[in-house]
Amino acid sequence: MGFESFEQKIGYTFRDKTHIETAFTHRSYLNENRTAGREHNERLEFLGDAVLELVVTEFLFAKYPDKPEGELTAYRAALVNTQSISDAATKLGMNDYLLLSRGEARDTGRARSIILANAFEALIGALYLDAGYDVAKQFIAANIFHKTEEVVAKRLWQDAKSRFQEIAQDEQGITPTYQLIDQSGPDHDKRFVIGAYIANEKIAVGEGRSKQEAEQDAAQKALTAKGW
Repeated sequence: MGFESFEQKIGYTFRDKTHIETAFTHRSYLNENRTAGREHNERLEFLGDAVLELVVTEFLFAKYPDKPEGELTAYRAALVNTQSISDAATKLGMNDYLLLSRGEARDTGRARSIILANAFEALIGALYLDAGYDVAKQFIAANIFHKTEEVVAKRLWQDAKSRFQEIAQDEQGITPTYQLIDQSGPDHDKRFVIGAYIANEKIAVGEGRSKQEAEQDAAQKALTAKGW
């Protein structure tokens, strides 16, 4: 697969093409395509995660000189969480370039969001290796910084369950509840499906690898469903 069209989209041409190829290569792809010398993207993801956190930290530190450390930490968490960076990856069309196994290629929803978020971080790592900190920073600034005003104004830095509870109590005087709908998979790879309810009304359904993650996913979808 060629990545020239993607390079045009982000305005950067890689000097070492293995960097961008590796960024888009999921571990599952190598299980079906044992190409000599090719790596999956997990090491680049590790590097990119650190660069992303530093760049966003610098940005928030300068933008909000009067905010305490706790609030800045919460803002940063909202900007770099899986949903935020997978959304950024989706807008860039990264899904079209992912190198996945046939099984992973069929996955949608939360599982695909995680893969996209990981690839986004790996791409940052690839940019850092290929061109240095400033180019990686420009990429992050172009794709992440614009979310900041909304995060602060809509209190998206609160976790979804806290936000859903606060608004539900203000709007309807009711505290939301959560019920387990289904669970599946072996112990090392559990999948939980949980519903978010206001009184007896099921507002949304979420899924995750733990009950806590599924509840957060359900709460986030419930906020969207209610237009909150």
